[in-house]
Amino acid sequence: MAGRVFFFLQHATYEPAFQAASMGITAAAMGDEVYFVFAFDALRALVRGSFGQPHTEKELSESARAQGLGVPVPARMLEEARALGAKLVACDTTVRICGYSPEELKGTLDEVMGLASLWRLTAGARTLAL
Repeated sequence: MAGRVFFFLQHATYEPAFQAASMGITAAAMGDEVYFVFAFDALRALVRGSFGQPHTEKELSESARAQGLGVPVPARMLEEARALGAKLVACDTTVRICGYSPEELKGTLDEVMGLASLWRLTAGARTLAL
């Protein structure tokens, strides 16, 4: 039974990015309607192209082990989830607090929406905050 799933991301280092991206691509592959909602550090990292990069020695080791297992990096999993229909979105106010305009995030995000619209979309959905 397909459903709607939201991953709320405010952190962008390897561990939370891996968790969100791996669960999101799995949900998308299983037919769920998937939304990745980016805020603060996660949004800035996505814009900079550094989403999911390791930030500690522990994360460097984990990333290396994952690479040895043939596991894609989080940014790649996001791309693949997006190809399966997942949406990358952010709240308009959060975008502006982070110093961006919605127009400059076209292509990076699928949509910048108001909080009320985002809130309505979460009705009846599974939500995970990472």
